Amino acid sequence: MSKIISVNAGSSSLKFQLFDMPSETVLTSGIAERIGLEEGVFTIKVNGEKHTKKLPIPTHNEAVALLLESLIEFGVVKDLNEINGAGHRVVQGGDFFAQSVKVTPENEKIVEDLAELAPLHNPANLVGYRSFAKALPNIEHIFVFDTAFHQTMTPAAFMYPVPYEWYTDHKVRRYGAHGTSHQYVAERTATLLGKDIKDLNIITCHLGNGASITAVEGGKCVNTSMGFTPLAGVMMGTRCGDIDPAIVTYMQNTAHLSADEINNILNKKSGMLGISGISSDARDIENAVAEGNPRAKLTHDIYVNRVVNVVGGYFMQMGSVDAIAFTAGLGENDTLIRELICKGLEKGLGLSMDYELNSKIRGKEISISKPDSKTAVWVVPTNEELVIARDTVRILGL
Repeated sequence: MSKIISVNAGSSSLKFQLFDMPSETVLTSGIAERIGLEEGVFTIKVNGEKHTKKLPIPTHNEAVALLLESLIEFGVVKDLNEINGAGHRVVQGGDFFAQSVKVTPENEKIVEDLAELAPLHNPANLVGYRSFAKALPNIEHIFVFDTAFHQTMTPAAFMYPVPYEWYTDHKVRRYGAHGTSHQYVAERTATLLGKDIKDLNIITCHLGNGASITAVEGGKCVNTSMGFTPLAGVMMGTRCGDIDPAIVTYMQNTAHLSADEINNILNKKSGMLGISGISSDARDIENAVAEGNPRAKLTHDIYVNRVVNVVGGYFMQMGSVDAIAFTAGLGENDTLIRELICKGLEKGLGLSMDYELNSKIRGKEISISKPDSKTAVWVVPTNEELVIARDTVRILGL
């Protein structure tokens, strides 16, 4: 038996789950939020009960110390030496890492160098790792990359039709994101279907505030919607997704916006927020649709159109689709979005849906298609932390 901690460090947050492996039992989970602000918030869940503290958390070092102290305080472990390994989420692994790896000085340096491709994520991921490495110096650590699952794409899928030197000299290519989520959901869907994933074509729809769609053929990614950065792909909460790149220079010239201003707008003021003028939260949009708000309806229409186009394209690429799996915040809980997407795919993919059942499903693992559906449709809550724990056990040989 091994106790493995899965860590997801953001710029001002630190999420964690402690697993008992190989049973995959969650011993505790929680989050430190508002790190570096005047008042931080630390929450830990033990035996189904949440415990919250509000106090200053100046840095990730203090967040990790608070976390480890709480493990002792609430009796999750008697001694920190019971923790056998730690797995750390890293957003950008470039084309250096096709799988999770043991942390070494060399791998740490590569992740640091790749920060230019994920400036909001990789530095924060490293801060979290270094804080844990300092607090738990006697265990080994693993890097688990969002991009690794997508490294099986062929050049035809990951290359952009720009000067080739942009790829060789500046690393410009499609990397994708949410890889651990897509991997987990695809594998779990195959298990639910009672089939070997090597015999299946699955499209995983990770639809949250950030959203990406992946074509999984025989257990391997053959295409994914996010690109060089997480800005690309389908419409998201505040991100625009794919647009004509000429819009950037056009707005620079006509609205006199700088490159940084446009980048900020496309990342933080577009998507559902930009179109609706209401919110980036799909729940707010759904409520506004019910009230007859035309811009909210347009937001839904655009969102569904983009998702249907991507899923349809992946269907044509693979030639057939055995299952579509919805996951993440919208995918698991937004019943109307799921219904509209499935209605847009009914004819092309031969879907036979149980829409009454779909309307009742939020955050539950279940099939929402009928038995005679040519393509099965599932809701599969994601579990990226479990993938991190599994990889940590596998690589460390625990």
